[in-house]
Amino acid sequence: MPETEGGVMNMAVYLITYDLNKSGQSYDKLYEQIKSCGAWWHYLDSTWLVDSTLNATQIRDRMKSAMDDNDFCLVIKLTNENYQGWLKKKAWDWIHEHLGHSRY
Repeated sequence: MPETEGGVMNMAVYLITYDLNKSGQSYDKLYEQIKSCGAWWHYLDSTWLVDSTLNATQIRDRMKSAMDDNDFCLVIKLTNENYQGWLKKKAWDWIHEHLGHSRY
């Protein structure tokens, strides 16, 4: 169930990263599950950002259905207070739009 406050859906951006450890494992089902969580960004291998009304547990549960028992994942809610990196402008534009922060 999406998170709500006073009947209004709360959106949050989550960083999702994972390791699929089985040789030859298909990423298609996992990608579909991640994309189903909300607006998404995927510029780095095994790392996604998702703007979603779901919470971290709900996102993890969707991913789990597409993963094996020996795979790993991490889902973290992001804030617009402190982040940095080396990315293309298009990637920063998505991050700033979805985190509500407009500085470079």
